[in-house]
Amino acid sequence: MERSRQSYIYALLAVFFWSTIPTAFKICLRELEILPMLTIAALTSATSLFLILAFEKKIPLIRKASAGQILSSAFLGLINPFIYYIILLKAYQLLPAQVAQPLNMIWPVILVFLSVPLLGQKITTRSFIALLISFAGVYIISSQGNLFHPGRSDPGGVLLATGSSVFWALYFILNVRDKRDEAVKLFLNFIFGSAYLIIFMLFTNYSLPSNVGYRGIISAVYIGLFEMGITFFFWLKALQMAETTARVSNLVYLAPFLSLVFVHFILDEPVYYTTPAGLLFIISGIWYQNSKRIR
Repeated sequence: MERSRQSYIYALLAVFFWSTIPTAFKICLRELEILPMLTIAALTSATSLFLILAFEKKIPLIRKASAGQILSSAFLGLINPFIYYIILLKAYQLLPAQVAQPLNMIWPVILVFLSVPLLGQKITTRSFIALLISFAGVYIISSQGNLFHPGRSDPGGVLLATGSSVFWALYFILNVRDKRDEAVKLFLNFIFGSAYLIIFMLFTNYSLPSNVGYRGIISAVYIGLFEMGITFFFWLKALQMAETTARVSNLVYLAPFLSLVFVHFILDEPVYYTTPAGLLFIISGIWYQNSKRIR
């Protein structure tokens, strides 16, 4: 099979699994609270990433990390998975899955604004227009089917879902500046993130409730594998094999639309017409930000 075809297969597998995650989040949150859910998912992710590193014979790369790189991983692990996912999962507790997931997608636009203080880049008029387009999408989605009478969505949930994009954009910038192998970086991030979660649970004397169902545990493990672990491997393979990474990268925008199918048929959420409409605005803002200027 030619490499370009293989790249699309890997990309579509990644898109499929990512599209199931909003549904998995909601199922898991019905039986587990955020901290134990995230701890199980992070440990599962770290384990799966270690197995990937072993499969690709990259374990020696972990030992080669300098003290500065270890400190970098410790800081990145604090952002993701610790802070980022706690904020995002709290948003999922307060909002329908079809609202929480797309609101988090504005991070590529937020990324441009964070690049000013962190990378010394300049903000153009184009960036402000892209931000306005994306936030129009946020408004439309948060209206939950009442476009001209907003207010159905929990304001705190909307703020958390959109605010989580700031932490993901920050994580993305800092991660890109670190030139180590991607799988090695991600593995160390999740090792530190798992440690923070366990320490936090110990210091807050958190204990698991006695009535935790098997679906909560299975969902948390599924999230660790397919939101944070194996799916990353599929996506990285897709980009490595692609003749043109831009074409493969654009497939990721199928995920939020496909996720509406799972949300509707598994969670029984009625899909508001404003959700796909708002998604189109958000994706249009991202596309406008990233597209070349017409001269």
